[in-house]
Amino acid sequence: MGDDIEVMALRGVNVDIHQGEYVAIMGPSGSGKSTMLNLLGCLDRPTAGAYWLGGEDVAQMGDDALSDVRGRRIGFIFQSYNLIAQLTVLENIQVPLFYQGQSMQESYERCAELGRLVGLGDRLTHRPNQLSGGQQQRVAIARSLVNDPLMILADEPTGNLDSKTGLEVLDLIDDLNDSGKTIVLVTHDNYVAERAHRVIQMKDGLVDRVEVKRASGEARKKVNKRR
Repeated sequence: MGDDIEVMALRGVNVDIHQGEYVAIMGPSGSGKSTMLNLLGCLDRPTAGAYWLGGEDVAQMGDDALSDVRGRRIGFIFQSYNLIAQLTVLENIQVPLFYQGQSMQESYERCAELGRLVGLGDRLTHRPNQLSGGQQQRVAIARSLVNDPLMILADEPTGNLDSKTGLEVLDLIDDLNDSGKTIVLVTHDNYVAERAHRVIQMKDGLVDRVEVKRASGEARKKVNKRR
């Protein structure tokens, strides 16, 4: 085999994301979006520099400490939902708490309330194959909230959904941001990005430009109307 080739997926990136912000990350394939999201989610560590999350430089942490940070401070919403087929809606919402040592009985009421919050109060005993794509994504949103995270990372959360269902999921994410949650969302869709306060455009591993959207409720209504 030949020598390993070093690829600089991100280089010289300096970004501040403030509590309660809604930030969209955009850019072509290979621009560094996924690497940025992995670093923000503590799935990867930077080879240099610092990453401050909630007052701690998580770039200096070991694997066990990073795992703890992911479990306590970050919620994830994926394009493919990443639900466990054998578990019910309620049990899927409970999964992060299970990994933190909480029993199903202890977390039942909190997780049931989150299921109701995302409109699935009558589906708590259903399994993923009994749900529509939009309902599965609602389960993923509820699961992302179960640890009351500092930040929610969403990777193309409407990519597998039709326009109407995608709009409903985006409205849910808007509501989370309006309630004070920090949202960082990766998208290829300009209409989705227009809901954010800021859009970070990536190119060749760098921040190419930052667009300030200041998406108020009125701005979101206009976006919804165009869709």
